[in-house]
Amino acid sequence: MNTIIRKSMLSVAGLAFAGGVVAGPIAAHANPVDAKPVAVAVQSAAPKPQGDQSHITLNDEQTANVKAIIAATKKAGLPERAAVISIATSLQESKLENLGHLGDKNDHDSLGLFQQRPTSGWGTPEQITDPAYSTTAFLKGLRQVDGWQDMALTDAAQTVQVSAYPDAYAQWEQQATDLVGQYWNS
Repeated sequence: MNTIIRKSMLSVAGLAFAGGVVAGPIAAHANPVDAKPVAVAVQSAAPKPQGDQSHITLNDEQTANVKAIIAATKKAGLPERAAVISIATSLQESKLENLGHLGDKNDHDSLGLFQQRPTSGWGTPEQITDPAYSTTAFLKGLRQVDGWQDMALTDAAQTVQVSAYPDAYAQWEQQATDLVGQYWNS
């Protein structure tokens, strides 16, 4: 009985193959008007945000700093993804506030939107507290990260910032993405 079933299956498979060989070339010359459109799923270039997301309500100063980061990103000729990484980094480092010296609350001599340090070579205190300058300095560091465009946001930001809390940047990705979407073309 097994032999009969196996021979029957092989015969059916053989007929299917032969039909495909004959019908394939015929189908290739079918009238294209009869073709039906096919829905294609398109994957977004930006990766999905990692983990739980945080959100803050921005005041006028913070919104102006978002716009300054976007302007510096455009001036540097970088894509929206660079602005998203920059804004998320600034949200983590300063909540988009251009911080001066905070005395005992300060992390060493960190200043500005990105908490950059003059003693680490980011620039003078005056430069670091200029949003355009500090963003350009951050972007210069980002450009030196091989493959930053395809990295998780937190990995790209951490490679530039070298934070004691390397995973903290991820929580701001959705808000940063929304802000870039809102202000990139305005």
